[in-house]
Amino acid sequence: MTELGSGGALRLPHARVVPLSAPPTSYTAAVERYLTGAGIAKSSARIYRISLTTWGWMLAGEPAPTGPARRGAKPLVFPVTAIEDPTLPEVLAELAAARADEMDADTVNRELSIARKAIGWWQRQGWIVGDPTIGIERRPAPPDRTKALAENQIAALWRLDVSLREKTFWKMLYESAARADEVLCLNVEDLYPQDKRGRITAKGGATEWIHWQSGTAQLLPRLIARRTRGPLFLTDRKAPAGTPTLDVCPETGRARLSYRRAEEIFEENTRLLANSLASPEDIEDLDGFTLHRLRHSALTHDAEGGTSTPMLLARSRHASVRSLERYARPGVDAVARHVAKRDPAARRRM
Repeated sequence: MTELGSGGALRLPHARVVPLSAPPTSYTAAVERYLTGAGIAKSSARIYRISLTTWGWMLAGEPAPTGPARRGAKPLVFPVTAIEDPTLPEVLAELAAARADEMDADTVNRELSIARKAIGWWQRQGWIVGDPTIGIERRPAPPDRTKALAENQIAALWRLDVSLREKTFWKMLYESAARADEVLCLNVEDLYPQDKRGRITAKGGATEWIHWQSGTAQLLPRLIARRTRGPLFLTDRKAPAGTPTLDVCPETGRARLSYRRAEEIFEENTRLLANSLASPEDIEDLDGFTLHRLRHSALTHDAEGGTSTPMLLARSRHASVRSLERYARPGVDAVARHVAKRDPAARRRM
């Protein structure tokens, strides 16, 4: 039935959106439909599935299992329409608050954001109307002061059993303090091995130089393997049809390694390094490091070693000291060494 609104205009009663497709039979099926239908990248799908499985427990009115109980816990089976239960928002807010007290703010906020993206997509399909997460606020996240890896973590990184390509790429990122996308755009002809430097195209299109050390210099000849031109870092397979010529090695036919794939490989290989108390059985539920951490670590370790601000600016290729500040913050180990070095009692024992 229609009714008159203010000003005599016709006002239609609230109507449910006509579903674009048949609703899935369960929440778990709805999650899978979202991951495939919303175009979620394969590299992100694993994290999305873990987060949405966690939220599945809470959307069913149950606390999400944590710790050892999480392994092997089977997701609850319930229809996706059950999340429209009018009593759920209050229960969900309590469950989310309890979980937030046990987890770091970044994890809590990321999981909430993923849940809301999925719910929004389900709404657009016409499967549900309401959003039970309305009223749940993001947790304030304190600034991260630990982005630089400790020197023992860097040393452990070099001991990982990875391919020559990854060893060379990671070494070059750390030794040059360059951005990952800049290094991935390097071609063989851009290298000056005798000078341990390479010519890159920086932000804004400027041509600049990056410099590396002996670790990279020792690995490069094996990686290049007598190639004289084309992308430096290559995929393991032939380039698919339609790949731009600039991104195909003319001598091997393989494609330039993409940032997405390089990031994915680094993240997967550093999960246990990033979570020192975890066991190998937990690896699928862990997050590893990002490639940017290598640049951050290099600049931080330079600053800890007493490198001057002008040299740090030149090495990082930042335009201002302000941009450099977040990198030049000494880490916890450097502060500990500084304090110990100036300990009067320690000096008396020497």
